[in-house]
Amino acid sequence: MSVVGTSGSRGARGRWGPVAPRSGRDDSTGLGGLGADPDDLPDGLVVADESGHVVCFNAAAERITAVPREEAIGTPLERALPLEDLEGRRWWQLTDPYGGLATRVGQPERNLLLPGGREVLVTARYVRGRPTGPVRRVVVSIRDTEARRRTERSHAELIATVAHELRSPLTSVKGFTATLLAKWERFTDEQKRLMLETVDADANRVTRLIAELLDISRIDSGRLELRRQPVDIAAAVSRHIQAHVAAGQVADRFLLRVTRPLPDLWADPDKVDQVLSNLLENAVRHGEGTVTMDIEPAPAGTSVTVSDEGPGIPEESMNRVFTRFWRGSKRGGTGLGLYIVKGIVEAHGGTITVGRAPGGGAEFRFTLPVATPAYLTS
Repeated sequence: MSVVGTSGSRGARGRWGPVAPRSGRDDSTGLGGLGADPDDLPDGLVVADESGHVVCFNAAAERITAVPREEAIGTPLERALPLEDLEGRRWWQLTDPYGGLATRVGQPERNLLLPGGREVLVTARYVRGRPTGPVRRVVVSIRDTEARRRTERSHAELIATVAHELRSPLTSVKGFTATLLAKWERFTDEQKRLMLETVDADANRVTRLIAELLDISRIDSGRLELRRQPVDIAAAVSRHIQAHVAAGQVADRFLLRVTRPLPDLWADPDKVDQVLSNLLENAVRHGEGTVTMDIEPAPAGTSVTVSDEGPGIPEESMNRVFTRFWRGSKRGGTGLGLYIVKGIVEAHGGTITVGRAPGGGAEFRFTLPVATPAYLTS
């Protein structure tokens, strides 16, 4: 089977003229006529001429392969880019771009290995002067697989978390309903009520989880819809505090401070309620002492700060608070709430930050910009 190029080096001169050793750029890439710089491309770009020697090796290719551009330019493609498939076979000998089928136009994207076992995604295009003619250029695109691996790990974690979170309530629902159906007459009304209340609570838990998954899907795909209406943010916060008091929290645990006048806020009230509910519940569940909520005007918007007097969030965890599955403690939860909160705030065009409160606990501050519905601005 033929090997790409020759074993000898031609120095710094390509088939089509001198090759600049610093830039590694040549008009044969086809980008010069467009005024584009190969170094501006996010993916690695390697171009070999008709004799199989490298005439273009951009900055991304240098970074991904750890091969200095000066060493790659002018060398055979198989030496500058020594790729192997996942079974350890040399990829250029397998594909044989210059001596293979004359009808072949390239190679689809696939996972290949660089020296040292680093995995990359590689796509190749064979450029011919005429159909079935000899190959004039081989254009290779290289992409790092780390981002894709992170996405795949995130999806796997999401599936595992969902399966775990669904198993417990569904097992409870199935157990209680089967018991009631089989032995209804044996239980007192009080026992029946207790079991049905448990079933109802677990059904609500499943419903919340499904809602969170739908929100994540919409956030990740950029399809989170907002129905902006006038929102009284102070009244919304007060309503959430009252709900916690009605659920058994001591009223003195909450402190609401409002700086007026507040600008008119147009936002999705349901989504704002979701943000407030999550932040306040986190402060109550994971924090300690007084939970303080400050509402005040901000440049071109309104800011809301939720803080507590608990142990706070460790400094090393600050940058992971708004990622999927982050949990500040072992007190339950899916670890998806703050990820969704960030997505909702940013969908409104706002920002959210986390820090340490004056009392030592956690402090979340989000700002929503002043905005109006499109039909009022058109």
